[in-house]
Amino acid sequence: MTSENHGTVTADSAVVMSPTGSTSEAAPFSPSTSKPIQELPDELIQAGWSKCWSKRENRPYYFNRFTNQSLWEMPVLGQHDVISDPLGLNAAPVSGEVISDAGLGNGQRKRHPSEDTQAGPNSFKRPKVEIPVTPTTPTVPISPSTPGVKPWVTTTDDKQGQTSVPTPAPYRPSVVYWDLDVQTNAVIRERASADHLPPHPEIELQRAQLTTKLRQHYHELCSQREGIEPPRESFNRWLLERKVVDKGLDPLLPSECDPVISPSMFREIMNDIPIRLSRIKYKEEARKLLFKYAEAAKKMIDSRNATPDSRKVVKWNVEDTMNWLRRDHSASKEDYMDRLEHLRKQCGPHVASVAKDSVEGICSKIYHISAEYVRRMRQAHLTLLKECNISVGQKSTNSKNRMIFDRLVYCYPVRLSIPSPPQPRVELHFENDVACLRYKGEMVKVNRGHFSKLELLYRYSCIDDPRFEKFLSRVWCLIKRYQMMFGSGVNEGSGLQGALPVPIFEALNKQFGVTFECFASPLNCYFKQFCSAFPDIDGFFGSRGPFLSFSPVSGSFEANPPFCEELMDAMVTHFEDLLERSSEPLSFIIFVPEWRDPPTPALTRMEASRFRRHQMIMPPFEHEYRSGSQHICKREEIYYKSVHGTAVIFLQNNAGFSKWEPTTERIQELLAAYKPSGRSLPSPGPSSTSTGDKDSKPVQEHLARSQDNSSPVDKTAPDTTNI
Repeated sequence: MTSENHGTVTADSAVVMSPTGSTSEAAPFSPSTSKPIQELPDELIQAGWSKCWSKRENRPYYFNRFTNQSLWEMPVLGQHDVISDPLGLNAAPVSGEVISDAGLGNGQRKRHPSEDTQAGPNSFKRPKVEIPVTPTTPTVPISPSTPGVKPWVTTTDDKQGQTSVPTPAPYRPSVVYWDLDVQTNAVIRERASADHLPPHPEIELQRAQLTTKLRQHYHELCSQREGIEPPRESFNRWLLERKVVDKGLDPLLPSECDPVISPSMFREIMNDIPIRLSRIKYKEEARKLLFKYAEAAKKMIDSRNATPDSRKVVKWNVEDTMNWLRRDHSASKEDYMDRLEHLRKQCGPHVASVAKDSVEGICSKIYHISAEYVRRMRQAHLTLLKECNISVGQKSTNSKNRMIFDRLVYCYPVRLSIPSPPQPRVELHFENDVACLRYKGEMVKVNRGHFSKLELLYRYSCIDDPRFEKFLSRVWCLIKRYQMMFGSGVNEGSGLQGALPVPIFEALNKQFGVTFECFASPLNCYFKQFCSAFPDIDGFFGSRGPFLSFSPVSGSFEANPPFCEELMDAMVTHFEDLLERSSEPLSFIIFVPEWRDPPTPALTRMEASRFRRHQMIMPPFEHEYRSGSQHICKREEIYYKSVHGTAVIFLQNNAGFSKWEPTTERIQELLAAYKPSGRSLPSPGPSSTSTGDKDSKPVQEHLARSQDNSSPVDKTAPDTTNI
């Protein structure tokens, strides 16, 4: 190390090692010195340099807060960037400095930058970086053409708690679950920019806090009014179902819905009254469940304002069941389950009638609290933009008056008409293979493979941030948004974000020209063109917006919607409308659960559609999905087997059928791709759930349907969740 080389400084110490090795107190440089001191250029300040005063040496020195580097002389840009060139191999000599090849020792010589261009096509070529990049001032966006540059390269703590200089080598995932090189064949009519408010970590943090409070309110209302735990995933499905009809302005929480009472939430709560039914494996469990149901039904009918006839029917059936339990000790599991189904048929309607008003009150209360939270967030967001001199009203008017040519173009990501405000600092560090992003103490995590994927999507799609200065804050907002939508419980929301296995996407693209996902997210998409739930933040990463607002004229599409019945029904309506209007080749390949008891309206409508060209059924436990938590879970937990059958339906207009006909050969290739990998896990959901509709079918079948409807095996591909 030469006399000008670096000293180090610890984060929690006020003592700096001077370049000579002696310690001195770090203090801002005081202008009251007798020697004139040159001010630092803006480029050096942005790169983290500041001028300090050494009391011990009685002279100024220069310190970099990002690299812990200290120099006596003013740093020279491009001289030695320890981030992009830690060994100084490409460092330009300081003015007047001569370095001989022999001076390096060991028979080595210093490589000159010009030699990089002569090293051959397979050599690593490092782009020129004029300013040392930092986590907050990135200068070169990551892209396929700049493989060695990461604008937010940071240090990682070693065992001694000190910082180490990272290498600039690109991170290459060992397993890739996407193909971002596939170009789209989806054609749309040119459209205006969207008027969504641009995302900001401060607003996203407030949204996360209010959503958590809303979940707590829901839990308390179910417990206090009905004495039950909220049905698993019911709040998540409420968000999905509400967004089908919501005309409000918040991307996550509903505020303008008609009707106010959510059919999805009402149905799921009623299904758990008077108690939640669970899967039964043994006879003793069946006996206990029958006893608990009878006892709960009697208690509810006694404590509510029921009619005399209802009280009489319920009490008589409960007493008859209790007498049967006392005298029949040789009954089998099937006997107990049959008796439970009989009791539910007799008592269920009367129990539901006395609980109806209370459950509607829960649904209404949650909705109105949500609307108030939306009003509060909207006001805070507008205030933030106003402080940044961004006029929302003016921008909205301009976008409406913008001339839009009625021409056909290939689909492109959502663009916002309102400029983005300055973004605050978001900290980034890596823990093994996990990227951790922190804002105001709130940390979100994503594995490095998916973090690299987000870099590429951002590079392909974002047009307002060429220097990647807003990348980290937008990634933080993105992950936080999906985290809040699907909850923070173990495996919660995994099924609502699931995706098809990679071989299926490869077969769909090769055999049927599929290049677009109708329901995905930046986290779980396979193609770089997709629809997703949140256009305000997902658009920076390639989203074309919510599918129900997306109107393609031609193209081949894959649709794997969140398993929410209201959303799937709206999806079918949109499919048929698009196919009816377009004479260009248009094809949709839809993957939905095969729910037959009773069949879902979406499945029934697609099977009866005049656009249906082919249909096949994948049996339960013989095919897989990718976990919705694939961006953070372990590699061995990514694939799991589906506990229900999956219906694959081809909807195509005449031109689409002519171009992408589901021939026998093509179907065989698709079926071959469905072969399980052999590394999948069972459904990650709990062994007992209940989220189905009440009906008169045998309880065993009802519980199987309930498990299918609420298990994390339920999947949405994006992202996930697009509405």
